Amino acid sequence: MMSLAVLYSRALSGMEAELVTVEVHLANGLPSFTIVGLPETEVKESKDRVRAALQNCNFEFPARHITVNLAPADLPKESGRFDLPIALGILAATGQIPSDKLSEYEYAGELALTGELRAIRGALAMTYRAANSGRAFVLPAVNAAEAALVEDAVVYAANSLLDVAAHLTGRELLSRYIPQVESITPIYPDLREVKGQGAAKRALEIAAAGGHSLLMSGPPGTGKSMLAARFPGILPQMTQQEALESAAMQSLGGMFEVANWKRRPYRAPHHTASAVALVGGGSNPRCKAECNLRLRNKFRDLLSIICDSAAIFPSNLYEAQRIKAVSRVAPYRQVTEARSFRWY
Repeated sequence: MMSLAVLYSRALSGMEAELVTVEVHLANGLPSFTIVGLPETEVKESKDRVRAALQNCNFEFPARHITVNLAPADLPKESGRFDLPIALGILAATGQIPSDKLSEYEYAGELALTGELRAIRGALAMTYRAANSGRAFVLPAVNAAEAALVEDAVVYAANSLLDVAAHLTGRELLSRYIPQVESITPIYPDLREVKGQGAAKRALEIAAAGGHSLLMSGPPGTGKSMLAARFPGILPQMTQQEALESAAMQSLGGMFEVANWKRRPYRAPHHTASAVALVGGGSNPRCKAECNLRLRNKFRDLLSIICDSAAIFPSNLYEAQRIKAVSRVAPYRQVTEARSFRWY
């Protein structure tokens, strides 16, 4: 009996979905269940979810010393996405399912105590990175429509742990999920609805064509916010690659909806937003920063941020946005020089 099983999954780290190797080892000794590899609290709690799910699905839970290693060890692991690979690793290590096909897939899914698979965050982002690995992805059925938007990805949708086990044993194969995406042109607020404001409309068209920044100044009620809300509608339509990058960024924050596929996001943060809310950061960043949820066009990155009442924003927020923009395209020396600049 093989006492070691190796599977693959993905961990969300900032704007990336890093590959994680899930190693499950069974040894003699007092019964215990240990998870190592820098797991967060929700990952540590998967021990109880996995045990209950296996027992409720009529699998045997081994009364042995179980060690689960999530490699690389220096990468933080969070959320319940590792429940499914851990449970499959235990089944393979105990010989309840074959282990010869485990390396052909990557797995992610949170287990309910009944063995059902629940939705996870960042499914599209994980599949976007996994498409180049040559492995298929097994995901909860509720995430399949989102993940299958990646053209080269092979996605299998499962409703429960029993479905995945039956697929690996060859009893009942999962079918590849084929996305049903209708080619509907996204509907934006129409610039033609604005009466007058000829000069402002012309400025919006020039900014959209050349990828320029735009500053509108005027008293309240003259239509600045109304014009800004119609700016995404005059930008070029998103290409497949641009739509995937934008959707993957929103998926990392758990904000993506299939209905908004190829729709340019529009962000209008309040002037009381902090620098972290605008450019990201914190001990566990989840890519919900406004600068990360950006528009893209064929000319260059175009921030989708409409800073209404810009004069009220603190100067340090503008400086943080500029430093982030420079850091994406410039070497460290230029970023250092940008930090030395101050607003007066």
